[in-house]
Amino acid sequence: MFYLLSVTLLWAFSFSLIGVYLAGQVDAWFSVLLRIVLATMVFLPFLSFKQTPRAVAVKLMLIGAVQLGLMYSFYYHSFLHLSVPEVLLFTVMTPIYITLFNDALDRRFNSKFFIVAILAVFGAVAIRYERIDSDFVIGLLLVQAANICFATGQVAYKRLMIQSKLDHKVVFGWFFIGALCVAIICYFLFGDSNKLPTTSTQWGVLIYLGTIASGIGYFAWNKGATLVDVGTLAVMNNLLIPAGILVNVIIWNQDADLLRLGIGAAIIFAALLVNQFINNASNVAAKK
Repeated sequence: MFYLLSVTLLWAFSFSLIGVYLAGQVDAWFSVLLRIVLATMVFLPFLSFKQTPRAVAVKLMLIGAVQLGLMYSFYYHSFLHLSVPEVLLFTVMTPIYITLFNDALDRRFNSKFFIVAILAVFGAVAIRYERIDSDFVIGLLLVQAANICFATGQVAYKRLMIQSKLDHKVVFGWFFIGALCVAIICYFLFGDSNKLPTTSTQWGVLIYLGTIASGIGYFAWNKGATLVDVGTLAVMNNLLIPAGILVNVIIWNQDADLLRLGIGAAIIFAALLVNQFINNASNVAAKK
């Protein structure tokens, strides 16, 4: 839980940094590429070729390609159609995708995790709701595509690392290498070299996002995902929403309904408590 909470606070700033300093100003494909290049460089020194079975390395690259490479491609472009709070709001479906993908792999329907995820979604929706115009539809679809990629990667990484029992630090570089392959191809196919960063602030934001938010953030988040159950992981994904909106309001003075923000955050925390209660009850029943 410590890992997930720490990264939640870290990523709460990322949404606003992208929306304020990069979206519409710096080519989204270049932002994705540089961010992943920097994150890859952070973990290359720790990468162990001898300790990583080839099959595990390939799977980690595929997970990184989906969870980070493809996800960023959709995510960055959503800011061209949505405001920061709207991008945050539309991530409410991530917990549902996590539970459904996990259940699909288990070939069963886990009502416990699904109920917790639904409760977390209600909390996020309570924060902010507005009528959606035609431009929002594109943004909504982009964010949902990003959500699916992010959810799929989390569940796949959690399962792979629990099975392999390898040290996260010495293999995580493969995750970023897989994402880098996607980013390089996308930039050369769709990138605009005329929209590179032009200010020191933009370069600084990208360096921070690449080394800290992506490099350290994704390592800590995915490691944290292996230490909690799927229900907790689903709820923690939506805790990013109130945290991100709060940062956007306090630092960048963006409008938001603070009452709804408080109510939504309370519902999300309630979902976390419900999940913990159900788990404790299940453990007691199992011991009997």
